[in-house]
Formats: sequence, structure tokens, C-alpha cells
Amino acid sequence: MSVRRAWTVRQGSGAVTWFEMRLVFGDGARVEALAAVSEEGVCLEDVRGRPGLALEDLAVLAEWLEGPLADACAPPPEPGAPAARRARPAWPRGKEGRRLAAREYRAAQERGADPVLAVMRATGYSRRTSLRLIGQARDEGFLTPRRARR
Repeated sequence: MSVRRAWTVRQGSGAVTWFEMRLVFGDGARVEALAAVSEEGVCLEDVRGRPGLALEDLAVLAEWLEGPLADACAPPPEPGAPAARRARPAWPRGKEGRRLAAREYRAAQERGADPVLAVMRATGYSRRTSLRLIGQARDEGFLTPRRARR
């Protein structure tokens, strides 16, 4: 994730600062956004994704951009003070992580939501890593097989 201050425009007694953001995933997918930050809040002006973004992906885009954008807007920390970073949520590894992923997957199915997106939100992992985790949960028997075996 990279955030770069593009320009600042004075507006009355305040200012509006524009930021260019680029989010690159391990599988080659990327999202580029242009955001305006003022005292009134944050406004996304332009969003481009390769491959294109679904509406569900746009819903979680704010969560992806929130931490790095807040870091870029924060005043510089005092010397010697650790920088505040927002990490992905802690997710257990191994069998317990696969069990929790299966629980999120089934809950999303029952709600009629996208189960892969639900696992992505819960874990903070990319789509590819979440699909791998779901496949491992299937192999462990926490989820039903994808197709009948002959």
C-alpha cells in the first residue's frame, strides 16, 4: 500500500488535501484511488481497479484504505516514538483458523452474502489466500465437498 500526498488547496479557513493511493495484492490485482481529505471528512474522487471491482469489493475498499490514509494525514510522530500502524486482524493459524473460516463461510451463505468476501473481511487476507483457506477447510471436512467425487 502506498499513499502519496498529491496537492493541497486552501478553502476558506481550512484546506483540502488530495492523496493518491495504490493498493497492490500478491496475485497481481491492484486498486488506485484519489481521495480528498478535509475537516469535513474523506471523499473518494476516483477509484480504478485491475481487474475491475465488484460492488462488494467497493464496500470493503474503505476498510483497506482507512489505516494508511490516516497514517498519511497524521502529524509526524515525535522522535523516538513508534509509528502507529494498523495491522490486519489477528487470525489463528492451523486447524482453528480453518474452522473459523468455515464458520464465516457458512454464516455468509445463510445470510445470502458472498461467502468468499466474508472470509476475506474476517481474515484480512487477499481473495487468493482466502480461497486457499476455504479449500483447506473443505479438505479438513469443515465444509462440504465442492463437487461429488466419482
